[in-house]
Amino acid sequence: MQLFDLIGKLYGPFFDLHNWETVISSGSDWLIIFSLVLIECLLSVDNAVVLAAQTQALPTKEQREKSLFYGIWGAYIFRFIVIGIGVYLIHFWEIKVIGAGYLIWLVFQYFSKSRVKHTRKLVNEKKRRIPLFWSVVIQIEMMDIIFSIDSVLASLAVSPNPVIVLIGGMIGILAMRGIAEFIMRLMRKIPELEPMAYVLIGLIAIKLFISIPAIDIEFPAALFGLIVLAAVVITLIIHAVNKRQKGGNQANGNDTHEG
Repeated sequence: MQLFDLIGKLYGPFFDLHNWETVISSGSDWLIIFSLVLIECLLSVDNAVVLAAQTQALPTKEQREKSLFYGIWGAYIFRFIVIGIGVYLIHFWEIKVIGAGYLIWLVFQYFSKSRVKHTRKLVNEKKRRIPLFWSVVIQIEMMDIIFSIDSVLASLAVSPNPVIVLIGGMIGILAMRGIAEFIMRLMRKIPELEPMAYVLIGLIAIKLFISIPAIDIEFPAALFGLIVLAAVVITLIIHAVNKRQKGGNQANGNDTHEG
């Protein structure tokens, strides 16, 4: 009976129709969801590329598409499970401190250029004990599990509402798989987007840490959504300024060379 009570406590909010109705009809909640989707896409594009590379080991296009289809459903199921557990654990201040420390570590790794990408190599054909197709599917699931822990932790630090986190995660996973190539091209054209994402992760870590009882400062999720929008605008402005300065330097270099 206690087990069922625990399951009800963890996953009951997902089946609260009033909660869904409130989120879907709220503009501020959709702003938060947009923020979560944006962060997920920017931080997981390299994972999407690795997933696509892994599927190339399969001989036919049909198998490649099928493996990604199984993978995305597995990602949704695991994300649902992790969010339920995370919503319960995030109420403990010790978890908040550990989570904030972990997010800061991710930021430090990125800016110190020591980041370890979540990649998995395909098992050698001779050592494989299961069919190639299922080997690829399992690897896709493992990558999703690894990344979802980072993503869910960051998302719950932004909003404690599991429905918001679930919608943001589901859209983010779908977007990551569907437009990974577009996001890659965009990030190559606007390289400032990636450091911006990690600056936001640092802000999320601070938001999580200051919410512990000893400090007890609540940072409104809607305000964070506005900060994300402002960060995107500022990043685009910085990119335009950098591009103009680079163009001006190249023009001056050509003039000097001609002189």
